[in-house]
Amino acid sequence: MGIVSPGFQGRPRSSQPSLPPGQYLTEDFPVLSAGPTPRVSLDKWEFVVTTEAGAEHRWSWSEMLALPNETPTVDIHCVTRWSKLQTNWKGVSLDTLLAEVETAADYALVHSYGGYTTNLPLEDLLDGQAWLVHQYEGGELPAEHGGPARLLVPHLYFWKSAKWVRGIQLMLTDEPGFWETAGYHDYGDPWREQRYQGD
Repeated sequence: MGIVSPGFQGRPRSSQPSLPPGQYLTEDFPVLSAGPTPRVSLDKWEFVVTTEAGAEHRWSWSEMLALPNETPTVDIHCVTRWSKLQTNWKGVSLDTLLAEVETAADYALVHSYGGYTTNLPLEDLLDGQAWLVHQYEGGELPAEHGGPARLLVPHLYFWKSAKWVRGIQLMLTDEPGFWETAGYHDYGDPWREQRYQGD
């Protein structure tokens, strides 16, 4: 005799998507910023990668747009506990931007127009994990969400995806950025709930 009755299907599976611990699903796109929204004209915008030796690699807006673009669809997770799924972006992979950069660095400090900074291990910007994005959901990236261009590092909490990005400083040693200095976690993995130092 079987131990499972005919027609038994087990417990119904949840239709809720898998979210990192402590997160809730949102359909809107909350606007959270550390300061006022900078307004950057495209004719003055530039993106600069500076190596630990001081070598600079620069792109103007038109030069950045001329690079091969990708269209990642990713889930994003904010440290304030909201998650937004299947967001659509367009931009340049950091693999493309860093391809010709010679460096021995292990860390990156991202700089934004307006003075914001955030730190990441360099390996988290490579291997298809990060982009410099300039479009969101098929349109220009709105200024309140980081336009004209922002960093997108979706596997980490969203404060690591710096808005209004203007450059990356490559470094041999780690240096905390704006929120990290204020007590946020140095790494920020949402699946490990690394919100604050000590998490």
